[in-house]
Amino acid sequence: MTLVSSPALVEVPESTSINTILADRVARSGDEALIERRETPDGPWIAVSARQFEDEVQAVARGLVARGIEAGDRVAIMSRTRYEWTLIDFAIWAAGAVAVPVYETSSAEQVQWILSDADVRLVIVESSAHAETVRSVRPHLPTLANILLIDDDAVLDLRKAGTNLSAGIVAERRDAVRRDDLATIIYTSGSTGRPKGVELTHGNFAHLAMNAAIGIPELLRAENARTLLFLPLAHVFARYVEIATIAGNAVLGHAPDIKNLVSDLGSFRPTYLLAVPRVFEKVYNSAEQKASASGLKARIFAWAARVAGDYSRALDTPSGPDRALRARHAIADRLVFSKLKATMGGQLQWAVSGGAPLGERLGHFFRGSCVTILEGYGLTETTAPTTVNRPNRQVIGSVGPAFFGTDINIADDGEVLLRGPHIFRGYRNQPNLTAETFVDGWFRTGDLGSIDEHGYLHITGRKKEIIVTAGGKNVAPAVLEDRMRAHPIVSQVVVVGDQRPFIGALVTLDAEMLPGWCAANGLPKLSVDEARVHPKVLAELDKVVAHANEAVSKAESIRKITVLDIDFTEANGYLTPSIKVKRAKVLADFAGTVDALYGAPVEAPHPAPAR
Repeated sequence: MTLVSSPALVEVPESTSINTILADRVARSGDEALIERRETPDGPWIAVSARQFEDEVQAVARGLVARGIEAGDRVAIMSRTRYEWTLIDFAIWAAGAVAVPVYETSSAEQVQWILSDADVRLVIVESSAHAETVRSVRPHLPTLANILLIDDDAVLDLRKAGTNLSAGIVAERRDAVRRDDLATIIYTSGSTGRPKGVELTHGNFAHLAMNAAIGIPELLRAENARTLLFLPLAHVFARYVEIATIAGNAVLGHAPDIKNLVSDLGSFRPTYLLAVPRVFEKVYNSAEQKASASGLKARIFAWAARVAGDYSRALDTPSGPDRALRARHAIADRLVFSKLKATMGGQLQWAVSGGAPLGERLGHFFRGSCVTILEGYGLTETTAPTTVNRPNRQVIGSVGPAFFGTDINIADDGEVLLRGPHIFRGYRNQPNLTAETFVDGWFRTGDLGSIDEHGYLHITGRKKEIIVTAGGKNVAPAVLEDRMRAHPIVSQVVVVGDQRPFIGALVTLDAEMLPGWCAANGLPKLSVDEARVHPKVLAELDKVVAHANEAVSKAESIRKITVLDIDFTEANGYLTPSIKVKRAKVLADFAGTVDALYGAPVEAPHPAPAR
């Protein structure tokens, strides 16, 4: 099967925009809570009704107009995930302007590029540190009129600035926005080269949000539905959920500091979450590590993990779990699963995972223990989800069927091609690249995949990341890397082997998980530098490699690894803000290490004989 389609549940009228999505929610919810916010990190959650939020949006939008923002102007937001981001986002749209998100971790060079390429008029930043980053490049931004600080009462100042402005001006701007108008320019996090400005329309978001509200009511329209955003709102995934939550009937919360996530989950008590697989890996590994402090607890956890996997797999059979398995599951729930549920707030039923493969092991464990993870797939260019598993139609290990209104085609070379109302309109200031990205109306994703007998998509790798060994074997590194990263002490993996005689890998260790693993295995507390050469650690990594190799042929298997003395992080430039490894940078900076792994630099190709 190479072509699948899923019909749209609702067609988006030309007059629809993100503004009308909010207006519809106000009409439905009125004085009921739309958002819950905190004024201090450990303070109570304060309800903001739909009507209150709309009033605040209008007030801030009047301030933007008073500041000289015209319809179509670009306004940038550089902040952590917090209430003010969502408020300013919707105010920008109400003013008829275009929002440009900037990761709060961006360097001065990245900020300069984004603000200049998008021709930004106004920047609203969170902190004085962010403001200083913008000021350092301001001489190169001639159209930038002002910088406002959220921590310095930017929202209050905007409200005051618009006090004397007629509300009718904003109403006219808001009502003039249409489905095909530009809503935002999101710059890809840039695992290679300069970030590209992806232009997304109001209709792109409206199509996905409105169809999700109808097609996945278990998340967005369930009684007391609520979600806590902690991923960066500069990322399209979080941005989409921000809008989809409002399109449904759910309550939205924000968690600006990932260090406080467990506490925030416990107090907010979400019913659904969005996250990347690394979050679920950390939850599992932390639980396993805590249990490993005691021999009995370790055995109980291992038994419970097996029960969770068996129970989840039985859910996919016609008869479901038998009586004996249900009994074991009830015991495991009392001993292990209930504690996991409590750490995530106690009400969590669903999670949506994207950005990287989750893997069948974690998918079955979580579904069989505490929360069903709906794995999906999408890109910035697809406004986030283009496939997703449904609550009542799930194939663990896949990224699900086509989203409502989406067509999927697999090209002859395995590339995933997409078509639908959620596909972006083009790259900012790059018409040639935009033209190259589409073929006969299909968006070329650059990802490789296949469609199974159920019509579900499976992603197997990236076209640009395919490794061709000296023997001519094509190897997709993703499956090997994902399997190895599942181990508690493994942080990141980069598979290598292009033009080499065999496949190897660069491995980094997880400094947070290492002490617990050492204690559970009778070792003293080791530093990363000590662990990377310790015989017991290396023996464990050999087992990890062997497990990964079970998924591939002998020619594709990892034969040798090098354990690095550093980890790949966003701070040192080897991870994007969405936690993807910048493979090209790693290979360039660790070229000598790769040469040493093979004992010699890669051989230059022999020149062709003269004719």
